[in-house]
Amino acid sequence: MKTTLTEENYLKALFHLVDSENKVTINELSKFLSVKMPSVNNMMKKFAEKNWVIYETYKPLVVTEKGWREAALVVRKHRLTEMFLVKKMNFGWENVHEIAEQLEHVHSTLFFDKMDEILDHPKFDPHGEPIPDKDGNIIAQDLQKLSSCNVGETVVFASVTLSDDSFLNYLTERNLLLNKKIKILKIESFDKSFTVEVDGKQEVLSRKATDKILVKI
Repeated sequence: MKTTLTEENYLKALFHLVDSENKVTINELSKFLSVKMPSVNNMMKKFAEKNWVIYETYKPLVVTEKGWREAALVVRKHRLTEMFLVKKMNFGWENVHEIAEQLEHVHSTLFFDKMDEILDHPKFDPHGEPIPDKDGNIIAQDLQKLSSCNVGETVVFASVTLSDDSFLNYLTERNLLLNKKIKILKIESFDKSFTVEVDGKQEVLSRKATDKILVKI
């Protein structure tokens, strides 16, 4: 039986919220999805029947291997769509999230496999997040926040933790795009803002921004 739109939204939430032990609480899901706790409980009981989660009252949910794969495949559709929109339709990286939110619910595996083929099987989406493969496997990345780096270091912009339009526009206006080298020139002791150099030009980034930029050393 095909998953419903609501089920896919829950699956995607599980993907983003699970901890290192594949656990997540009902409360975390409720807040993330802005859905009342009783509704989340009811849905998770259905997920338990499908063997997507292990559900026990008053205990964190445990996402099963089967549940993780289902969740990863929803995320795969979303991230492939974002990449297709950027690479083949010339959308800006700040304009693709809402469209991908709609297209991720298309059920045709062939459709997304063809999209993957046309894109030559990309490993990452336009925001630097890994695209799960057809089996739900995902590349582990060793990244850290720009805000944790030190003066004098040169790092490579690899990903963002926030795909909000206004934040992506903020980065684009400063020519801060994926794979750019960022040299840290100064960190203000007062507000922890960074003065950085990108392509020979200096920019000042707020602590709020540097917390959401992920880099490779």
